[in-house]
Amino acid sequence: MKRTRILKLSIMSASALTLIACERSQEVGIFESLEQCSNQSIFSKEECSKSERLARSEHIRVSPKYISVTDCERDFGEDKCEMAPQRTTTGGSVFMPMMMGYMMGSMLTGGRGMMPQPLYRSMDDLKNFRTGDNQKVSSKSGITRVAKGLTRTPSTKTRTIRRGGFGAAARSVGTRFSTAGKFRRFGGFRSFGG
Repeated sequence: MKRTRILKLSIMSASALTLIACERSQEVGIFESLEQCSNQSIFSKEECSKSERLARSEHIRVSPKYISVTDCERDFGEDKCEMAPQRTTTGGSVFMPMMMGYMMGSMLTGGRGMMPQPLYRSMDDLKNFRTGDNQKVSSKSGITRVAKGLTRTPSTKTRTIRRGGFGAAARSVGTRFSTAGKFRRFGGFRSFGG
């Protein structure tokens, strides 16, 4: 009799912990390409396309920025950086990593209000997707649960950073840049993940 009571209490405690964990997490879609998103059954092709477009526009705003393409490539890999549309206040170039995927909210858990955001992979942590604020999201693509805090829109980047390891401890060097200027890519066009 006592054993049954302890078992019931254990099951109730485990259920309560699971419920708390679910409230602190959110179901999202993490995709490396528009095609990958379109091939699953939860999101429509239109939702995938719209989210990918919004994530690309956010990419310009929230990605880490570097004065040197060399510093950017040390953190993200050779041919994984592009020229940002921003310029330094003295007119110099600014570089940013290429978008390696995007995260979008799931309609199943009320995540439709979540702003889609770009994801990155750094040389220091190639297996995990990271947000523009260098927060580890997940090592896998598809539908998954992430901490609710990771679904917040990343901050706008208005300063460049030096090599320090996006995924470790990149540091700001205090160089401000403006958002004026035409967007140009460094190197050829690459779809994310490529």
